[in-house]
Amino acid sequence: MNTSLKVLLIAVTAAAVVGCKPKVKEAPASNATENVAKDDMSATTEKDWSKEFIGLDALNNNPCLKPRVITFDLDRTEISSSFNDMLTCHAMFIKMNPGFNATLEGNADERGTREYNLGLGERRGNAVSDMLRAKDAPSAQISVVSYGEERPTCTDSTESCWADNRRVEIVYSGQ
Repeated sequence: MNTSLKVLLIAVTAAAVVGCKPKVKEAPASNATENVAKDDMSATTEKDWSKEFIGLDALNNNPCLKPRVITFDLDRTEISSSFNDMLTCHAMFIKMNPGFNATLEGNADERGTREYNLGLGERRGNAVSDMLRAKDAPSAQISVVSYGEERPTCTDSTESCWADNRRVEIVYSGQ
């Protein structure tokens, strides 16, 4: 990867992380100096904010890690740019937590044959995997499984229900 592309990728990742920083409650006046230092993201280093992406507490409490579903258009595997920031956060979490593994569960709606939907779910999971790896998440911590149409979140035969079922879910295991 050439240097300018690496710099751009680092800048985009840093911007996404800054945008995901949760608000910190104010402490009593005795800790005012410490709070100013914590809230001033322009003065922090990667080491300072990285704790927001370490461990189970980060996984459960960091707002940019809470969304874990990527949806797709009908018969498509392309990831919408609206999921870019979310996937940047998940890639950072995976990278900073070697004890956690991410399973990408690919799904499809009920239309199409069983075999076709299993293949489509796998292609969707692989697309998310490729995006996470492009954002420096280690391949060894990512796996893909396809459920095709077998695990719908909605069972109505409507377009909105089918849209909900065309998805990849990020499921974490470990620590």
